[in-house]
Amino acid sequence: MDNETGSERESAAPIRIGAAGRLDDATRSDCRVVVEPDGGGHIAIDSKVGAYFGRSIRETVAAHVAAFAAESASIQLDDRGALPFVLSARLEGAFRRAGFTGSAPSGESAFEGEPTEKNRLRRSRLYLPGNEPKFMINAGLHRPDAVILDLEDSVHADEKDTARLVVRNALRAVDFMGAERMVRINQLPLGFEDLDEIVPASPDLVLLPKAERAEDVVLVAERIAAIQAASGQNRPIWLMPILESALGIEHASEIAAAVDSVAALTIGLEDYTADLGVPKTKEGAESLYARRRLVNAARAARVQAIDSVYGDVADSEGLTSWAERSRAMGFEGMGCIHPRQIEPIHRAFAPTPAELEKALAIVAAFNEAQARGLSVVSLGSRMVDPPVVRRALRLVEDARRVGLLGRES
Repeated sequence: MDNETGSERESAAPIRIGAAGRLDDATRSDCRVVVEPDGGGHIAIDSKVGAYFGRSIRETVAAHVAAFAAESASIQLDDRGALPFVLSARLEGAFRRAGFTGSAPSGESAFEGEPTEKNRLRRSRLYLPGNEPKFMINAGLHRPDAVILDLEDSVHADEKDTARLVVRNALRAVDFMGAERMVRINQLPLGFEDLDEIVPASPDLVLLPKAERAEDVVLVAERIAAIQAASGQNRPIWLMPILESALGIEHASEIAAAVDSVAALTIGLEDYTADLGVPKTKEGAESLYARRRLVNAARAARVQAIDSVYGDVADSEGLTSWAERSRAMGFEGMGCIHPRQIEPIHRAFAPTPAELEKALAIVAAFNEAQARGLSVVSLGSRMVDPPVVRRALRLVEDARRVGLLGRES
């Protein structure tokens, strides 16, 4: 018998059929791939765009067959308009599930855009299910400050392995139009498998769910550093721990200061209120202590405080009210579960005209005092304390960042 290669399965291993992807009446921008080992090498492709892209699809399939040394496998591909990054992820997932090992053919390289800044604008973060590529393709058109490719709660436990391939490929291939590219990994230790797959694709930020101790954050940072070192990368990848339990809130300060790559803290209120054993309300009285403590811990560590999502998509008034109270508490943004929430959140987290007018007057008085060599700032008959000046300077800078002021203002 010939020696088996590293890409071949052990002869004694049971033959199993591997499948990945979706195929139902709601499927679009996705496909279903079924791989049967030792099926005679038959390839069947049914594609709604076959007349236009049939040749390219067949070339992609052939490249994966060669990469996984699967010449004897039969493949059934039912395509509903999957883009190349999705087609490649589904093929790779199906081959892996069928027992083949190896590496997918080289495609898109790691993202080469400019790294995001640690304190960049994060008013809105749009959650996108990691196993639903149809939501990823045009997400940037809605202009969120960030997109979250989610591998945790929105992905069924049986689909975690294939979802991370879709997310990895999306990081490489999808133009999110300037939105920060975030990934929410699974709770450790499963999250380590997510990191192994996605870190080489250079996400901008990783969200760590259910963080309860500083050690959780340190472990994630160390794993990211090791993966980047092995691949020769040095691009910064920021961290945003999600505090979702009473224990996590009590350790907020230590978590915020765990490593230098922590850029923000956020809170998951569904899990937090479940941990308390109380219902989550639109008024939020049950989580007020936790949210205030998170803001204080974040400010003490000089990182951002980001609020949770508002779960009722149809309640625009409730969303606006929540977001305005959130900003008043010191949060700098919140999550979104639907694109229609983005604009109201951006409005709520922008300075009001009255706030901006007052801040501009304080900044003008401060600049005049500086030009005259004075240490005391006065506005009319009032003396303006240094903390008030710092707050005004920050508000004016925030207004510039969201486009309410020109750079010269």
